[in-house]
Amino acid sequence: NKDGCNVADAEDARRVAEVLNIPFYVLNFEEDYKRAVVDYMVNGYANGFTPNPDVMCNKEIKFGLFLKKALELGADYIATGHYIKIQKSKLKKFENSDIKNSLKIENYILKIAKDTNKDQSYFLWTLTQKQLKHCLFPIGDYLKSDVRKIAEKAKLPTAKKKDSQGLCFIGKVTMRDFLGEYLPIKKGRVLSVNGETLGEHEGNYFYTIGQRHGIKISGNKPYYVISKNALTNTLVLGGAEEIESTLTKLVKLSSANLVLKNQGDAKVYARLRYRQPLSKATLKKSGSGLELIFDRPQKFVTPGQSAVFYSPKGEMLGGGVITA
Repeated sequence: NKDGCNVADAEDARRVAEVLNIPFYVLNFEEDYKRAVVDYMVNGYANGFTPNPDVMCNKEIKFGLFLKKALELGADYIATGHYIKIQKSKLKKFENSDIKNSLKIENYILKIAKDTNKDQSYFLWTLTQKQLKHCLFPIGDYLKSDVRKIAEKAKLPTAKKKDSQGLCFIGKVTMRDFLGEYLPIKKGRVLSVNGETLGEHEGNYFYTIGQRHGIKISGNKPYYVISKNALTNTLVLGGAEEIESTLTKLVKLSSANLVLKNQGDAKVYARLRYRQPLSKATLKKSGSGLELIFDRPQKFVTPGQSAVFYSPKGEMLGGGVITA
């Protein structure tokens, strides 16, 4: 990474391990991370999408390679600092009409964390029952302030460490600057919703739907990215009054995962962005994928981002990648 935060974090972890008197190992997944996360993100932007690297990191690295390595080393579980709850339940599966012959199947349920401001369930929708069987999320029932108090009481050297923000490998540069190292300048037209030319951009993959800041177009009103076209390399901007053109109730999903496999068409609560308030929707199967039909139209639906859905009880049922 650019700021050497991996070295600093590893040293912090080693110091904590010393205080707790537990073994400490460092595993190097740098090449795997570049392939599964960085390349995934860059390729997504290059093709007009806005991918979510945090979701892919959890899927491929933390609960993929790291979990696999931990099990190979003899561990029964991995424990992570994600703010999310996990609980075990048993569902009856009837093989026939005779209740006495019914089977009980264990299911692991993920729920929104107690600290709703820190809840990270949005980034964990790809997890499967096979993975959850070996997962512990010990801070899901605590507020961030409580976790710090526990760390201070245990005299951990990281008790007052600042919260991590964003993607560590990017460092102290903007996403635009980071992508600029991989994607070439590709000038194209910036258009109004009426097709009028407003200016020029250096590559529409440097922008995302709904973006407001960093748009270098002068005018007497703030502009938002309404849409973009990778084939024509054009960017369409609009003011607040034109956001209505982005509204839609139907959101189609690919690469979907249902944490609880018995979930079919259902009334759910869903979000299309991290920390977005939950909105009522109907989850339906559509061909090989899923679709969400929201009760109220959603704005700035962004292909490549994740849509995650929940039960009324706050159980995270699953998610998928937005295609349209």
